[in-house]
Amino acid sequence: MEKARGFVLLLLLVFLLPSAGTTQSPAQNNTDLQTTLSLSDCMRIAMERNHTRPASQMAIAVAEAQHRQALAAYWPQVTAQAGMDELSRSPNFIYPASTFYIPSESVAVPGGTALVTIPANAFGPGFPPAAVQLPVSFPGQTITTPTQTFPVPSQNVKLFDPTTESVSGKFDWLLMDFGMRSGLRRQSQAGIEAAQAGSRRTDLELADSVIRLYYGAVLARQLHQLGEDTLERMEATLRVTDALYKDGTGTVNKTDYLDNKVVVETVRSMVASLDQNEAAAEAALAYTVGYSWRSTVIPADSEIPYSAWERNLDQMVSDSYQFNPDWNSLEAGLKALDGERAAAESGHYPRIGLKGELHRRWNAYDGGLSTPNNRTGWSLDLGVEIPVFDGFLTNAKVAEVRARIQQLKQQQLLLSNGLGLKLRSVFLQLQASEKSVQAGRDAASAASDDRDLTMRAYENGQVDTEKIIRVELQEALVKASLDKAIYDHVALESGVDMVVGKSFQTALTTK
Repeated sequence: MEKARGFVLLLLLVFLLPSAGTTQSPAQNNTDLQTTLSLSDCMRIAMERNHTRPASQMAIAVAEAQHRQALAAYWPQVTAQAGMDELSRSPNFIYPASTFYIPSESVAVPGGTALVTIPANAFGPGFPPAAVQLPVSFPGQTITTPTQTFPVPSQNVKLFDPTTESVSGKFDWLLMDFGMRSGLRRQSQAGIEAAQAGSRRTDLELADSVIRLYYGAVLARQLHQLGEDTLERMEATLRVTDALYKDGTGTVNKTDYLDNKVVVETVRSMVASLDQNEAAAEAALAYTVGYSWRSTVIPADSEIPYSAWERNLDQMVSDSYQFNPDWNSLEAGLKALDGERAAAESGHYPRIGLKGELHRRWNAYDGGLSTPNNRTGWSLDLGVEIPVFDGFLTNAKVAEVRARIQQLKQQQLLLSNGLGLKLRSVFLQLQASEKSVQAGRDAASAASDDRDLTMRAYENGQVDTEKIIRVELQEALVKASLDKAIYDHVALESGVDMVVGKSFQTALTTK
């Protein structure tokens, strides 16, 4: 009986092994939802309701917003302002006292003749009786003025009233930057591609989890049913053993009956554990799909599908360089660094910009600076900023980015070899898995035939009790190993799809 007990322990290990990957949330007796879903339905609902996807989608939204921020640099920046300024007192300007100096000057007046009009009655009544014009001659002369100084006192000039209302509009437009904005634009575009690759990775991981948990739940149900069938056969064997023991022929004694009874009760305990594993697997599937923790999802499939692997390893590796999200993220990183390099190199070149302003002010004072000419106006400035010397800062930035590009290229080579090695490893595991499945099918058929023949021989008293117990447990063990091998094959296929980077819709078509 020691051999039989060893088989029981090994069978228990096989039964409990699948539960290690499916017990993610506890099974509940009272559920909010218990429904039967196919794999495609589980995948669709998970993509709609699982909470890991919104975070990755928001990462794309963030990257797109950053890209729009980079594009904003191509447009002029226009701002409008309006306000009222209230000062404690009117600002003024003090014109200091000064002295106005006039030097000495001589003015020559040439001689000549001028007509002088003598009005009527100028010398008395009636003389002259009418106005008379008489020529008068005068000699030439020189008039000399002395040096003079005039003091000018200080003056307090009011500029404008304390209250001023104003509106203004300004704009700044960078016309030429020699690569800075295009580099930032390429960086932000690469950020979108990296976020999309991250979102794709989330979808692939979620699809892989759903596939593994779905078929894990199917496997748990198969093992539970296998345990029920084994228990039923073992109970039938126990009844036969009891009948042979009571018959008293001597082929079966009480020790054989008790050993058989121990094995039956052990299997019964294992079936209870398998029942719990099945409920836990269905609860974990419901949780991953996005349902409440109280919900249960029952797989619609009764068996795990199996088909031989027919893909080409070289083609899978080639596809991974196109679809793998890690590879896409790395390529997006190279694009981002290329844009960063262009932005850094633009520091060597000048920048040309245009600025403008339009203003209108209101002030009750009409003197000083508050004149109609100063209250309205506009300005337009075209400027050039030329870098002369920055302490080799730009050179250092460019050297840093180039070094990071080379570093990322080396990582790309490592990833290239890593993807190929990983896919080759999985490919070899798939080949071994197919051999295991085929061997398991042959073993399961042989174990079933062996059980039938041994049972007939046992009923005729030709074999002992240990033999019939061993073949019963051996058949259960072989069938459980076969189901587990088929599950491992499906899990490996799903792992290949995740490494290659296929979409979950494509992955579904191969299942």
